Amino acid sequence: MTKAHRDGPTTGPRAPHPLDNPALASLSGPHARFAERRGRVLRYPVDVSPWLGLPADADADDWADLTALAGPGCEVPLPGFRGTVPDGWEVTFHVEGVQLVGDGIAGAPDAEAVRLGPADVPEMLDLVTRTRPGPFLPRTIELGTYLGIRREGALIAMAGERLHPPGWTEISAVCTDPAFRGEGLATRLILAVAHGIQERGESPFLHTGAHNTGAIRLYESLGFRLRRHTAFLAARAPEHLTDDRAAVAVP
Repeated sequence: MTKAHRDGPTTGPRAPHPLDNPALASLSGPHARFAERRGRVLRYPVDVSPWLGLPADADADDWADLTALAGPGCEVPLPGFRGTVPDGWEVTFHVEGVQLVGDGIAGAPDAEAVRLGPADVPEMLDLVTRTRPGPFLPRTIELGTYLGIRREGALIAMAGERLHPPGWTEISAVCTDPAFRGEGLATRLILAVAHGIQERGESPFLHTGAHNTGAIRLYESLGFRLRRHTAFLAARAPEHLTDDRAAVAVP
């Protein structure tokens, strides 16, 4: 894959890149089956993922649609959003983040990694609660392949696929039980998930907090590179709507 293909043209107007707005690219592409739509705003069901797709040029109508989609007075996650929320919205959470791409890493299968399924979700949720890698919800597993490592039957580490913009798949929910850290399990699972992504002819990417320097060093040691700085926001919608249009799911 050439750099021009990865990052867009080097001359003339810059074409939008799928990773500039990965949730919108996912929900209007490979993950369209999950999309709940209101005008130009798309989101995942609330038990699947907090990510939503807000157009880069969002106007007053888009924000009104988002208010209607989320519900008046509700807190709305805005991961990746870099603009200014309009009057009536209140920012409730803001953490700086980074987006890294792994278009040059050497993915590798892992003999100990097993594919996780719906029956494993209670254990996965428990592991996430104890290790806090980021949002993992009851139906997040539906977004892609999740791999885990077990010892004496217990799930001790996992990683999997989340956002799916065309040509790319996000690696997410990378976590290890504290009692088993230092054994390289996260590295092995990242490379195993990356291998599956590359087998489909796609490239892996991921997000993490800008303050998470240990994780960033690990990812960079595996061949990931910084693509851009981003942010993880949440904001509370206004208490009142200006109309009564309803959200509809994409067929």
